[in-house]
Amino acid sequence: MGFPLGNRVLVTGAAGFIGFHTCRKLVDLGFEVTGFDSVNDYYDTSLKWARLRELGVEKEDKIFFNELTTPNFRFVKGDLADKSIIDQVFAEGNFDLVINLAAQAGVRYSLTNPQVYINSNITGFLNILEGCRNHPVKHLVFASTSSVYGLNGKLPFSVKDNTDHPISLYASSKKANELMAHSYAHLFGIPSTGLRFFSVYGPWGRPDMALFIFVKNILEGKPIDVYNNGQMKRDFTYVDDIVMGIYNVLIKPPIPNPDWNILEPEAYTSSAPYKVMNIGNQSPVELLDFITEIENNLNKKAVKNMMPMQAGDVPANIANVDELVKDYNYKPNTPIKTGVKNFVDWYMKFYHS
Repeated sequence: MGFPLGNRVLVTGAAGFIGFHTCRKLVDLGFEVTGFDSVNDYYDTSLKWARLRELGVEKEDKIFFNELTTPNFRFVKGDLADKSIIDQVFAEGNFDLVINLAAQAGVRYSLTNPQVYINSNITGFLNILEGCRNHPVKHLVFASTSSVYGLNGKLPFSVKDNTDHPISLYASSKKANELMAHSYAHLFGIPSTGLRFFSVYGPWGRPDMALFIFVKNILEGKPIDVYNNGQMKRDFTYVDDIVMGIYNVLIKPPIPNPDWNILEPEAYTSSAPYKVMNIGNQSPVELLDFITEIENNLNKKAVKNMMPMQAGDVPANIANVDELVKDYNYKPNTPIKTGVKNFVDWYMKFYHS
């Protein structure tokens, strides 16, 4: 396989849900991947280390760089907010491409632990941008979120829509990432693409996410909290589709839009080498239907604790991926029936075999 842009890739958040799957895919494709992660205790670190073991990494308590764990994967343990470590990684890595998936995730957690979002999502991302500035790369791809659409009630969400009214600090931090990346693309010519992910799910998922919580509690006979009395719609997007979206975007860096008009500025492109893209399944699912699919796979009914809408949540998220199709000839397509079955199969094997 040829690598027109080069094959040395830094993936931050490598021990995380999407980061792990991304590393595994790129390794399989033959890229030389450096994974970076703090392996913090936001959720069970044993799951994070289990993911890393799938990539050939054994548990370590120190930073290391030169030791390959597989023929084309190495791992660095460190904090994204630690500028000295990021500087070292960029100086030694000579990266062609960077995929920033490291972030403090979760809308609800941001209500009670705001400072960690600033440390990881703002300071940490600034360090990545500075790394790309001082050690130029051919493309920076970074994770954003559908949460940036906030109070925008027009569905489906389009990258052409306004995103100036986020309703959680998590969403605000990811919106800030988009703005920061645009500034660096404009000032320093760093080709940058932000990807707004929609309700990602699948095997090796996070324990704080709905699918994981629902499966665990149903199996244990515990009630599940169903927010907004189940009147929620989510554009659940299977993780393999997300990873293929990342790959398709990664190998095609943005160029300045020659038709960009300063008097009528387009929201998702720029006169700089910059874009934002939605990656979603375009098949919104009612929360209660999602729960039914889980029940069918577990052959067990859920005990539902009906709850009001939680602060920071939105009643629906649905992706418009017209630009993703137009620019990259790609769109997610895994049906919820397949995705939920794959998660349940993984969960039962990982926790109950």
